[in-house]
Amino acid sequence: MTEYIVTGGRTLDGDVVDIEIRDGTIRRVVPAGDGDPAAFPADRRHDADGRLVTPPLIEPHVHLDATGTAGDPTWNESGTLAEGIEVWAAYKEGITVDDIVDRATRTVEWYAAHGVTRIRTHADTTEPSLTTVEALLELRDRVSDIVDLQVVAFPQDGIFTDPDHEDLLHEAVRMGVDVIGAIPHNEHTREDGVESVRAVCDLAERHDRPLDLHIDETDDPNSRFTEVLASEALKRGIGDRTTASHTTAMHSYNNAYADKLISLLAESGVSVVTNPPDNSVLQGSYDDYPRRRGHTRIDELRAADVTVGLGHDSVLDPWYHYGQADPLDAAFVLLHYAHMAGRDDVADLWEMLTEANAAVVGASGYGLREDTEGSLVVYDSPDAFNALRTRAPRTLVLRAGDEVARTEPARTTVQRDDGPSAVDFHR
Repeated sequence: MTEYIVTGGRTLDGDVVDIEIRDGTIRRVVPAGDGDPAAFPADRRHDADGRLVTPPLIEPHVHLDATGTAGDPTWNESGTLAEGIEVWAAYKEGITVDDIVDRATRTVEWYAAHGVTRIRTHADTTEPSLTTVEALLELRDRVSDIVDLQVVAFPQDGIFTDPDHEDLLHEAVRMGVDVIGAIPHNEHTREDGVESVRAVCDLAERHDRPLDLHIDETDDPNSRFTEVLASEALKRGIGDRTTASHTTAMHSYNNAYADKLISLLAESGVSVVTNPPDNSVLQGSYDDYPRRRGHTRIDELRAADVTVGLGHDSVLDPWYHYGQADPLDAAFVLLHYAHMAGRDDVADLWEMLTEANAAVVGASGYGLREDTEGSLVVYDSPDAFNALRTRAPRTLVLRAGDEVARTEPARTTVQRDDGPSAVDFHR
């Protein structure tokens, strides 16, 4: 049964509405009180009581093959991207399908509980047995009842750094990955990095797959592969299916070059994904003081109408030891990290979490409007600002009209002289 009604939900625009879902699709969005709860079974009704309701959240960038491995076999003591890769290389020597699926399933369930119904995960194709790819393709089927999972073929150690890596990448595509990736700044030379971009563009066109590259994820201002990707996408007309993930070197580019690059990204239609939890701890790790923040130029990209999505990237892995698979945590880091703490920034952050992320993963029928997919999230918060401020529990998560998750918020009391006082963390 894919029907449901949510009454009294407050949208991101502040409207209080009733939302009726039938056959997995939103059929009516009407002012609160105009809906027809009696037309729905009792167990298919939810009174939001003025709480925030949004379209489902989307995770556009995570590494589910590595999730849950933080501290195994060692911790990333330097806090650098390079040491994280070394720790992961040691772990994946004995990796198994069951190991990956078990760890990743737990994290996917955390995501679902936090309102995420679509996830794009990267699978390391430089692991020689491609166990990582096999496992995440199996996971894609196993969790299809709660999320739509896209798997990216990701050559973590580079395509041309080993004679077998290009063949492994091609084999991953034959196995059925959804998206093709690369990491040009991890190749041995500038020339190999450029060639890796062109190689995956060729591969994506040949197999009709989108592209999502880890690119210029470094503080080095001489790392300039994003321009190569944007130029190739523009020439080939594939910008709307291409994502440049991280682009943190943009933080260290001189302004004249950054302006040129941003214009090229806008013209090409390539989207960008920023990943503040990882970027905030990995970038600037080689700096003394002053220490760079090391994230992409979100404000300038958005001002140029470049789509900028917002990802978590890592959950309990060698690159980021923390996290509970909550997109609001990533947004909370970003609002501090990117100077987006102004009142007007609230709408921008939610647009990144919803519409921008939907565009990155190519989600169709997305939104909270009539004739869109019947998926939504209700938060234990009266509005968008407080939901971000408190990272509010998701009291209800629906996917195509079916309940995926429900959370009963904790009740806190403070013991006063005249008795216990219930604490409300909202304004």
